[in-house]
Amino acid sequence: MDYIEQSFEIQFRYRVFFTNHLFSPGNPLFRDFLNVTASGTLKKIFFVVDRGVADSHPDLQIQIRDYFAGMPGYTPIGEMLLVPGGEQVKNTTAYFHEIVDAVDHYGIDRHSYIVGIGGGAVLDLVGYASAVSHRGIKHIRIPTTVLSQNDSGVGVKNGINYKGKKNFLGTFVPPAAVFNDYFFLTTLSDREWRSGMAEAVKVALIKDRSFFEWLENNAGLLSRRNMEAMQFLIKRCAALHLQHIAGGDPFELGSSRPLDFGHWSAHKVEQLSDFGIRHGEAVAMGIALDSAYSWLSGRLKEEDAKRIIAALKSLGFAVAHPLMEIHNEESPVLRGLNEFREHLGGQLTVMLLEAIGKGVEVHELDIDLLKRAGQWLKAL
Repeated sequence: MDYIEQSFEIQFRYRVFFTNHLFSPGNPLFRDFLNVTASGTLKKIFFVVDRGVADSHPDLQIQIRDYFAGMPGYTPIGEMLLVPGGEQVKNTTAYFHEIVDAVDHYGIDRHSYIVGIGGGAVLDLVGYASAVSHRGIKHIRIPTTVLSQNDSGVGVKNGINYKGKKNFLGTFVPPAAVFNDYFFLTTLSDREWRSGMAEAVKVALIKDRSFFEWLENNAGLLSRRNMEAMQFLIKRCAALHLQHIAGGDPFELGSSRPLDFGHWSAHKVEQLSDFGIRHGEAVAMGIALDSAYSWLSGRLKEEDAKRIIAALKSLGFAVAHPLMEIHNEESPVLRGLNEFREHLGGQLTVMLLEAIGKGVEVHELDIDLLKRAGQWLKAL
């Protein structure tokens, strides 16, 4: 056998910052980050902004331009690209091509930055377009929802939906930095505020029992939009996610997806509802289903399963929906299980619970038990 072999490692490093009023003239955080990364070449910065965020913060674009006025070494592109928020921005390649066309038109190169401001779907889109343009333009994330600040915005995944499948096209490319500006949360609807908390329940259930107990004890404050409680939730979630990313398989080369607890059904229900059900709402129902299944399959205590359901309801989530019902092997939501298996390369690996704060991976699910789990939740 005659061959040549080489191996190498690349270290990724990025920071998740927490602040208020990021683009206020008196806030040096973003400016200091750019100055640290400055070099002799003039760098361009191109902003892609969630249109809903721009509407809720009508002075944002002016604030950004004023923030950069007189800053040496950086030239913000005058025209910011506004795109729709929510899953619709990922359901077509049109907005992906708008970003790529802007890269070409404005001469945005690999020394430049593309900055995404918006919810998780917009950040997924921006990260993907950045990663494939010029084989990689650095991107900065500024998440504006609870869900993106505590989960999707701090991770390394990017992507868009394609051929009717969630995140069929995508990359694993970490951002250059993440800036969580809590002020953006003040204009969220109650539904958006609540939706993002499902991912906090998820990561607590599989990784941190004490955090789950904190969520139980502070559900009232969180539901009443207490900002101090929400800031603690976001920061704790972000820390747990970063710990996981550094834990061995950040680019998911294997079949293990612990952070996808509750997601195999959630992704399908989102699609079946034509994304009328928000991601966090679907995840909450997926967590409920998998927790009930964990109990019925003999892994989790019944009292713990009931405790999880009670916590979800205290936070304002529904735990059942007609689209989640499983009647037989032809039930639409079960197609999500097959798509999940395909996404993992043929080896099904689903995270269940053996205790609050401790997950366990399984490779098969019993359809009859899933049906019983759904019936139990519906009865509740």
